[in-house]
Amino acid sequence: MGSFSIWHWLLVLVVILILFGAGKLPKVAGDLASGIKNFRKGMKEEPGDEAKDSATIQQQTPPPAPGANQGSSTGANAGEKH
Repeated sequence: MGSFSIWHWLLVLVVILILFGAGKLPKVAGDLASGIKNFRKGMKEEPGDEAKDSATIQQQTPPPAPGANQGSSTGANAGEKH
């Protein structure tokens, strides 16, 4: 009573085919496989690799121009008083 027979699994397969269609199943399976692959790759990386990656990203991004973050009179908050 607790286990599924072959007929139960065939019915589940038919419902999945009706919902997703036969054309989308290979794409979904490929996306699932790439997700599993990326997860395994992430699990194999050493804990110190994250710090190296963030340091590399920080070196690649240029610093903001001086005065770029200062408010100007034109903008969404120009009429508001603080």
